[in-house]
Amino acid sequence: MPLLRRLLPLGYALAGIIALILALTWGALQVQVTLAGFLNGESLWSKAQKQAVIDLDAYAASGNPADLAGFRRNHALVASDRWARDAIASDHFDRDAVARAFARGEVIPSAIPGMIFIFDHFSGAPYIRQAVAAWRSTDESVGELSQIADRLESAYVSGGPSAALVASERARVAALNAFIEPQTKLFSLEIARGAAWLGHMLFAAVLAAACIALLLWLRMARRILADIRGTEERYRLLFDRAADAILMVDEERGHILDANQKAVEWTGQGTQELIGTSFAALFERRQPRGEGITQGTLRDRAGHERPVETQSSLVRWGDRSVRQAIVRDISERLSLEQERRIAAEALASIAEGVIIADADRRVVSVNAAHAAITGLTLQDVQGHRFDETRRLADDTPLPASVWDTLDAGGNWLGEVHSQRADGSVYPELLSISVIRDAEERVQHYVAVFTNISTTKANQRRLEHLATHDPLTGLANRAEFERQCAQAIAAADRGHGAVAVLFIDLDAFKVVNDSYSHAIGDRLLVHVAERITRDLGEHDVAGRIGGDEFTVLIGRLVSREQASALAQRLLSVLGEPMKVGDYEVALSASIGIAGYPLDGSDPVTLIANADAAMYAAKTQERNTFRLYSPMMQADARKRLALAAELRQALTRGEFRLVFQPSVDMRSGKVVAVEALLRWRHPARGEISPGEFIPMAEKLGLIRHVDDWVLQAVARQMRRWDEEGMPPIRVAVNISAGTYGAPQFVEDVRRFLVAERVAPQRLLLEITEGAILRLGDEMERTMNALHSLGVGVAIDDFGTGYSSMAYLKLPAIAFLKIDKSFVDGLPGNTHDAAIVEAMLALSKRLGLCAIAEGIETEAQHEFLLRAGCTEGQGYLYARALEVPEIERMLRPGQRPGSARLRLVPPAN
Repeated sequence: MPLLRRLLPLGYALAGIIALILALTWGALQVQVTLAGFLNGESLWSKAQKQAVIDLDAYAASGNPADLAGFRRNHALVASDRWARDAIASDHFDRDAVARAFARGEVIPSAIPGMIFIFDHFSGAPYIRQAVAAWRSTDESVGELSQIADRLESAYVSGGPSAALVASERARVAALNAFIEPQTKLFSLEIARGAAWLGHMLFAAVLAAACIALLLWLRMARRILADIRGTEERYRLLFDRAADAILMVDEERGHILDANQKAVEWTGQGTQELIGTSFAALFERRQPRGEGITQGTLRDRAGHERPVETQSSLVRWGDRSVRQAIVRDISERLSLEQERRIAAEALASIAEGVIIADADRRVVSVNAAHAAITGLTLQDVQGHRFDETRRLADDTPLPASVWDTLDAGGNWLGEVHSQRADGSVYPELLSISVIRDAEERVQHYVAVFTNISTTKANQRRLEHLATHDPLTGLANRAEFERQCAQAIAAADRGHGAVAVLFIDLDAFKVVNDSYSHAIGDRLLVHVAERITRDLGEHDVAGRIGGDEFTVLIGRLVSREQASALAQRLLSVLGEPMKVGDYEVALSASIGIAGYPLDGSDPVTLIANADAAMYAAKTQERNTFRLYSPMMQADARKRLALAAELRQALTRGEFRLVFQPSVDMRSGKVVAVEALLRWRHPARGEISPGEFIPMAEKLGLIRHVDDWVLQAVARQMRRWDEEGMPPIRVAVNISAGTYGAPQFVEDVRRFLVAERVAPQRLLLEITEGAILRLGDEMERTMNALHSLGVGVAIDDFGTGYSSMAYLKLPAIAFLKIDKSFVDGLPGNTHDAAIVEAMLALSKRLGLCAIAEGIETEAQHEFLLRAGCTEGQGYLYARALEVPEIERMLRPGQRPGSARLRLVPPAN
């Protein structure tokens, strides 16, 4: 159809040429008809004129009225044509009257319009002009004939003309006829020549017009065909260079008719290969997406897939229906859509609220988190300025500096207070950025905000935790020192005094060991509550250690005023406390130091109060002491001990001594217990009761236990090498070491390194420590049993007992505490308890070991009660290595008078 429209002007031009030729031909025919009319008119006019002369001559000769009538009739015809000719020449004539005049002259009716046209427009044309001139030249002669007729008629009416008159008139008629007849012939000749000339001119005009029209048509055809060729070339160029693949497909058969270069590139097939192949075979997973639009995957020859969108339309190629398919690569679009979808989903799913506003800060869009945080939907805020519901912390609007920063190209981040839908206000961290157009004008604002209520609460909680003990809620050391410094400054300005009380619970470790750490923690909370309850409005309580509390008392006159509070606290803390299912009785030791007498800064006051507390605990317990300089010397001594304890391991200042355990029936040494001793290079022997708690407090006890285990394994190997009997060696291990993840593996490693049998090692642990370790203890016990190492329950019966742990496979021994042995045999309660313990151990298949046997009576009672193994000063004290080796060698008989110790058999 487009080609037909392009060729349509050529058809119109050709039709115009044909119409022009036909019009010219019709005009020529009309001219010929007109000339025929001229010739016909000339013939009639010539005949009428000749007949008029004949009739007039006959009338002159005979006077016959019929001849005169014939003359008048023919003369009228000639006169009518002459009048019509002269009327046309005047340029003002009645066309109908002229036509009637020519009609009276018996001119061919169809020639009359042409004759009028020629006389009116071409009277000066060649030959026509001469013919008209010849016609006009006879006007006077024809008129004179009418005069002759009038005279003759008058003569005949009057009685007849004379012969002379007749002869004269006839001679004149003859003379006029002699003039008219040549002119008539000239008229006919010129008319004939004019007809020939007009014929030639008409032929030439028709030929010229046809040639010109043909040339114009050919020129038009060439231009149109050139345009068509140019259009085709441009179309082909556009077709081949199109960014999309274009294929022309036969609608009926579905075969490809043509393909552009992009289609060739994407399919990996040449144009000729594509032509004739099935269009549908190029695609996979085609799905309709609208009228004439499908999406699918285009696979090339190498198997590479390309996501495409195909848009097709039906066109006509001649009589064939062809579908033009435009295949567009939508990889980038799908990627962008995926990115937009991810961005939209991310925007919808992020926890932060997002606001998009126009250049006037009016809300355009919000995400789901906005409604969740503020309770305001898009409908609620759309069209409103997003800064209307946000103010600074001091309740002032966002300042102009915010927008100045954004206008300058930066981002703004700050904390504001925002209003919810219910009118409540919450703290918000707000970030505002700007999206600009190509001309750097603000197009949109993007505000991202987070509800920081929880963060602020956490911040306050962290600030509280940073300054307070998490368990009791009392001030921690840093906060206590800060408030103490403030109280000192106030006392200095007011010339007053400040007192610091240092409170330490007596025997709190026993509670922990007996009831578990959880009970101990709850007990500490109760202690904190009791201390706080007895304080004044301006007093401050703190917890600076495990069971160490401090109290700050300000606005005093002297430190001695704090004694009354200390006494009340001792009384309050001495009352039994209900902790869960247990009732625990405690006592406390309190030290008091005051400003300005005992120190001028918080650290000094706390240290001096600590020294006073230690003096109270050492001297009496459940009392308080005021600080004196001598106490500080003791405190410095303890600090020095802590520092020296860290070095004792590396300097080799620790050593082991061994106390034998004997068979009470035979006196045979069956085992030894390894005991740790510290020989200080300057201070001499330091009691374990002094340095072991210090090691636990400093976190060194694990290193001490490892040293003991390695030293015991090494000593056992040496005894093996010296041929000593392979006796059992017991070692005390702290609860913290038992709970260490690598404890059992370390024990195995030490034994393997020294090639010592695991069955010869016995680990001792208190029942309180077992309860503190809980489920972890069962795992450790099972691992020790698998290794072959036995476990003894030390100080059995002194702590909170749970019989369930006695079923653990590694436990093989129960050690009866010295506190029960001391009352034997006289104390019936102690006797009953010991007998019950021995019966229990026997029923459970455990070996009972009595500790602290010092008299023969205790030995005899225990032996009768069924106890087979014991240790104590009755048999031997803790001995140095050479002494215990002499005892263990065969042939040695050390011991008391009644019980002779027998070395173990090899």
